[in-house]
Amino acid sequence: MTFVYLGCLLLSLAAMVLLDARFRLVFWRDARRATIVLALGLAFFLAWDAAGILLGVFARGESPLMTGVELAPELPLEEVFFLLFLCYLTLVAVFGARAVMDARRRPTDEPQHAKERAR
Repeated sequence: MTFVYLGCLLLSLAAMVLLDARFRLVFWRDARRATIVLALGLAFFLAWDAAGILLGVFARGESPLMTGVELAPELPLEEVFFLLFLCYLTLVAVFGARAVMDARRRPTDEPQHAKERAR
């Protein structure tokens, strides 16, 4: 039982938190709304996983990099953190892209020499 995969997921989540905090994209913009959206996304994907497991589509593979802890049959602990990371990454990417697009649309100040030429 190792924590390599779970550790990588937690490290990746921490990086998303740092990006979010630095650019005020998701939780630092509206924590209540972000929590609701993240919880709904996580619930949706966990329900999707449950349906896949019940239908026999999803199965847990063995890996020496995983903890071996199962929350339910065929549902490893790492899956919850992966889905959380996936949802959070999507939110950060969408709001990050929106921030970049908004910054490009803002009118820039004209250089001083352009104003002088216009006279």
